[in-house]
Formats: sequence, C-alpha cells, structure tokens
Amino acid sequence: MTGAIQRVPAPLRRAVVALGLPVLLILTWWVVSERSQSLYFPPLRTIVAAFPDTWLDGGTQSRAVRDVLPSLARLAAGYVGAVVLGVGTGLVIGRFRTVRAVTEPVLEIFRAIPPPVMVPLFVALAGIDDTMKVLVIVFGCVWPILLNTVAGVRAIDPVMLEACRAYGIRGPARIRAVVLPAAGPQILTGMRQALSIGIILMVISEMFAASNGLGFTVVQFQRTFALPQMWTGIIVLGLLGVVLSMLFRLGENRVLHWYHGQRRSQRSG
Repeated sequence: MTGAIQRVPAPLRRAVVALGLPVLLILTWWVVSERSQSLYFPPLRTIVAAFPDTWLDGGTQSRAVRDVLPSLARLAAGYVGAVVLGVGTGLVIGRFRTVRAVTEPVLEIFRAIPPPVMVPLFVALAGIDDTMKVLVIVFGCVWPILLNTVAGVRAIDPVMLEACRAYGIRGPARIRAVVLPAAGPQILTGMRQALSIGIILMVISEMFAASNGLGFTVVQFQRTFALPQMWTGIIVLGLLGVVLSMLFRLGENRVLHWYHGQRRSQRSG
C-alpha cells in the first residue's frame, strides 16, 4: 500500500492532500442540507443554483464587477499602506533601542484596540467614502506587520551588522543587502497574518454606510431575506480568501526561496 502511494506523482499527492478535506466538507454539507426546510439554512443545491444569477448575470454590470472589484481595490490600498507603514516604522523601531523604548508603551495601547471599534471614529474623521474603509484596513493590518518587523530586525545576528560596519556598508545599502533579507521571514509572517485581518476588516467596513462591496451586498441580502443569495456572498468571501492566500504563498516562496532551501538542507542534514 505504501509503495503504491509513493508511486503516485508528487503533484497529484499534494493536490489530494490539499483538496481532500474541503471536498469532504462540501459533500457532507450537500447531503446534510439536502432535505432542509429552514429559511436560514437552505440546501446547498439551492445556493449553488442561485450563484450564477447572483454574481455573474449582467456582464460588466454584474455583482462580480460592481461589488467584488471595489472590495479588492479597498483591500489592496489598505494592505499596501499597512505594509509600507509597518515595515518602514518597524525597521526604525527595531534598529534603534531608544526609539523602541519610547514608542513601545504607545504601540501596546493602540495594538490592544479592536479595529472595528475605530470605524465610528474614522467615519467622523474621513466621512463614509472609500477613505474611511481604507483607513480601517490600514489600522488593523499594520500591527502584525510592524511587530513582526521589529522582532525580525532585533533578531539579526550582531556579527552580520559588525561585518557591514567593517566593510563600510551603511544606510539604505545595509537595509537592502542585510536587514531586509535577514528579517524577511518574520516580515512575511506578519504580512500573511495581516492579509486575513484585512479581508475581515474589508467586510466590516463595507457594512457601514456603503453603497457597494461584498460586505454591503451580504448585509443587503440578509435584510431582504434573500438567504440563498446571502450564502453565495459568504462563499465568495471564502473563495476570495483562499485565492489570495494561494497567491501570497506563491509570492512568499519566490521571495524566500533561499530561506526555504536552507531549511530543507538543514532538515535533510
């Protein structure tokens, strides 16, 4: 049996491992909900049947264009802003002990504030347009990126920094050649955590005074008791999270190929 499994091509084995549990859960959902008469938990076949008309009907005027694309644009703007702010600030705080001592108490206070609580404040400061939604995403996403960047910079081997001084590598050259590669694994860990937080905050921010977006659409379906359509929106959000996670993993493997290769060689050794 083990030999037969080992003869299966590695890509196929990985696909089976990755898709096995999701497929099992979908089949279980389909069977369990097949005879459901509940308004709030319709059969999965009803949800699947409602999906094309809900999201794809209308071409360029479909909800996939009117709601998904604006949500992705807000998520991208907020996420990129959080990466720039978190990595830039984290490099300074992690590098200079005095800056870290001064800012650490303030950072702990702001980090403890749940981002959804800030929505009314951002509405008062920035109005109800896209700026408010982007600010909410930035506020929630910046903390894991910032804290992981600080931890990554602090964990850099002092010998590497001393070697930079000895060879006269300073300023941006040192950051580009030594600091970012050494702290890169932890920075990307923070970015991965921030991505899932950003999707959550994208939805929450669109539930407040919005006219489009995934969060707005799901709430509208719920308020009008279009429950199968509401479930399709939840499925779209789940699929969006999976796709973004896969794209991030591909980018991470490309950026940190040297790191993963080093880890594999250490394990094999």
